Amino acid sequence: MDKSWIDWADWCSKPYRAKLEDFLNFAYVNRDPSSRIYCPCRKCENRKFFEKVIVRQHLHGNGFWKKYKIWDKHGESRDGADSLHRDEMFMGSDDYMEEDMVKVLNGWTDKSFKDLLDICNESMPEGVNLPNSYYQAQKLTEDLGFTYNTVDACPNSCMLFRNEDINLDQCLICKASRWKEDGCSLVSDLGPGKRKAAKQARYFPLKPRLQRLFMSSKIATLMRWHAEKRTDDGVFRHPADSLAWKDFDKKHPSFSGDIRNVRLGLASDGFNPFRTMNIVHSTWPVILVPYNLPPMMLMKQPFIYLSVLIDGPKGPGDKIDVYLQPLIEELKELWDEGIETFDASSNQMFQMHAALLWTINDFPAYANLSGWNTKGEYACPSCNSETASIWLPNGKKFSYGSSRRFLPYDHKYRKDPRSFNGLREYRRSPTTLSGVDLLTQLQSNGILTEYRREDLQTRQMMGLEKPEKDPLKKRKHNWKKKSIFFELPYWKDNLIRHNLDVMHIEKNVCDNVLETILGVAGKSKDNISSRRDLELMGIREQYHVKRRESGSEYFDPADFEMNNDGKDKFLIALSETRMPDGSASHIARRVRLKDRSISGLKSHDNHILLQQLIPLSIRSSLPKKVVEGLIDLGKFFKVLCSKLNCAADLEEARSRIVVTLCDLEKIFPPSFFDVMEHLPIHLVQEALIAGAVQFRWMYPIERCGE
Repeated sequence: MDKSWIDWADWCSKPYRAKLEDFLNFAYVNRDPSSRIYCPCRKCENRKFFEKVIVRQHLHGNGFWKKYKIWDKHGESRDGADSLHRDEMFMGSDDYMEEDMVKVLNGWTDKSFKDLLDICNESMPEGVNLPNSYYQAQKLTEDLGFTYNTVDACPNSCMLFRNEDINLDQCLICKASRWKEDGCSLVSDLGPGKRKAAKQARYFPLKPRLQRLFMSSKIATLMRWHAEKRTDDGVFRHPADSLAWKDFDKKHPSFSGDIRNVRLGLASDGFNPFRTMNIVHSTWPVILVPYNLPPMMLMKQPFIYLSVLIDGPKGPGDKIDVYLQPLIEELKELWDEGIETFDASSNQMFQMHAALLWTINDFPAYANLSGWNTKGEYACPSCNSETASIWLPNGKKFSYGSSRRFLPYDHKYRKDPRSFNGLREYRRSPTTLSGVDLLTQLQSNGILTEYRREDLQTRQMMGLEKPEKDPLKKRKHNWKKKSIFFELPYWKDNLIRHNLDVMHIEKNVCDNVLETILGVAGKSKDNISSRRDLELMGIREQYHVKRRESGSEYFDPADFEMNNDGKDKFLIALSETRMPDGSASHIARRVRLKDRSISGLKSHDNHILLQQLIPLSIRSSLPKKVVEGLIDLGKFFKVLCSKLNCAADLEEARSRIVVTLCDLEKIFPPSFFDVMEHLPIHLVQEALIAGAVQFRWMYPIERCGE
């Protein structure tokens, strides 16, 4: 369509009037003549709605807005094809999406939602049309691409009823019924229309979501930011600065050849949708995050995509791979074939590919996704079978306090048995295995998957469903399964596959410190069992259990535990602290001076406490050696969580955290050092490989879930 007339100066000429009428006729094709449209005059600039007569008057008196070259608000699509129903489809869609969210959160019926739509339609201005029913509203979301596929699952998470299994009534593995029970009979006996699945999962297709990133010219341009505008000066500001990203590009040049190809991160964690502790329920979302965008847009809610939603009431556990099968299949297609996508910034079609860089999850979910059991003798996935742990007979748990292995071989701490566990330490630091090495380890030990039908049947025949019956448990590894992510052809080559979550590690370390220095009953790591373990190990005689003449046992207070006066000073200091608005929650509300305790802390509260408040508040409450150790621990997490880091800073932090943990081992009992106190040693190595922590932790994911 000719648009040269919009630049004409004579707005009263007959040719201008004729072209204007052609524009109005185009704008009102398949539109109610009495409805309102955007006014593209030079004053309104498509910011106001008017009827046809008013728009004609404005265009005669003010002229046509010269910058409005693509008439997308009047029926023309950006790629040049006339989309006559464009405005009708998008008009009011944002209002509907908000109302649909309210319906879901409040459990409204379809009829009540229809009544609300009727009221809203009456109150809307002319030209804005909301759907007339919930059914029409769902059709609208399908047109916009907000669709999902509901898949029935085995109640025991053995299989999905899809593809060739879609018509089955029971699980092929455990023979459990697909349908819910209604009293003494199955709902399946009531007829096809009334059957209800015992467990379901919802899958949100990935391809249309990634395609929509390129439908906006601004976002499509920003999807190339990592290659076109990023400053490459050795500072870790973005995942593209990391060694993992650069190594991936080097190993897969065909993928990195087009900078528009999408890099993804995957996160998963369980939550209770009912927001009450009275109901035990765990729903598991699987979330994807595109990493091509600039740092200020990464991990923000508009760019956090729900991929799989797994119904409760029980979490999937190690069988989460069963529910990830549709996603893995789509990721393989996006890697091998890609999908034809329109780039609005260049007005061209291109073949878009996508790859998964790593996963983000807390430590229990780490076990579910990676297949490595994060409990027991070999709990550390980085140390693998070289994990150094000691069984504490009285505490009935493992201690992972062997940080001296990571010191230089000639360090004096290695030859000091008395200050540590009674032994000299000559073992070298463990080697972190590559993805290829891990795959070889899995294959050599015959580890089975938890999603392939033949493997599940083999497990059932061998009686391997429960870990305590698993004969593999006695071997020198903690593998429970082979992860489904190894189905991706590039997964074994990734330098980082599963991230240790700094957020949860920092929270657990802070809780452990607070409960021990405050001597919280039932939670402190300093108790009668830990003192007996010290006695068995033959170290720190001053902390051994003593016996009175009456036969009762007691032990002297430890240097690392505050006395009542010290607790009062520490807690009063916390209660009187006022943080800048928006930087932290009101931590003073968590302090209970009467009980001399602090409880109910959120993850970010622990973040602020460990890095800022504890180092300031403990100075007059604990001995100097304890204070220095905890200050160094807070400094380490502060450096690690910095938004700007370089390799030199992280190398210094890595050498310092080893010494800090060794100093803490000289102070606290072995029971203090569970696996969470060991993992900080590996956090710096991951930061050197995968880059900035703020793009690899659970804060944005959990806030999105809230």
